[in-house]
Amino acid sequence: MSSLEANPVPDVVCVPGLGLDERSWARVRRRAGGVVLRLPGMGARGPVGPLAELTDQLLAALGPGRCVLVAHSQSCQVVAAAAARDARVAGLLLLGPTTDPRMRRLPVLAGRWLRTAVREQWWQVPVIVAQWLRTGPRDMTALWRRTAPDPIDQRLRRVDVPVLVVRGTRDALCPAGWAGHLARSAPRGRLVELPGAAHMTPQTRPDDVAGLLAGLLAEVVEEQAG
Repeated sequence: MSSLEANPVPDVVCVPGLGLDERSWARVRRRAGGVVLRLPGMGARGPVGPLAELTDQLLAALGPGRCVLVAHSQSCQVVAAAAARDARVAGLLLLGPTTDPRMRRLPVLAGRWLRTAVREQWWQVPVIVAQWLRTGPRDMTALWRRTAPDPIDQRLRRVDVPVLVVRGTRDALCPAGWAGHLARSAPRGRLVELPGAAHMTPQTRPDDVAGLLAGLLAEVVEEQAG
């Protein structure tokens, strides 16, 4: 019996967003399981290489079987690149992709960040700051510079697995038009909006994220069985 037959449910691999680490996924994992993979600039310190190098690091850390990659914010760039290259990736859950080309100018990005920050739940502040300090501003800045220019929409056109793009309706870092464009770019993409949520949905809306993940896993397993 192959490993795929013995374990028909794909592994769940969560990748933190910019400057975040496994703590950002704790509430989702308590509900849905999975493992967290930290990369440079995303919970791990160290040189942040080009996107291709980050993608290599992610793929090297995956097991031999199929998996669903769950990404938040800036890490959506990396998992989209991985899915375009490797057949082990059976599905993508993209939470708040943040590389809208209109935000490459620093004043625009800063304004969007402030508009989103004031809409977040303030109990998160010490949790987020602790994660940022662990990763460090140098690596966070390097990650943004490495990944922001990458055309994630073009990569998603080559991803022929279920892709679920999720945004909070109060998330100015991932506007509705941008999220919808990414969902339409993937051949099997769709968009879900979470009313009242802002950007930090893994921390603030874990029940919703876990439910969407369960649905995506069920879709992948049904497809595999068929």
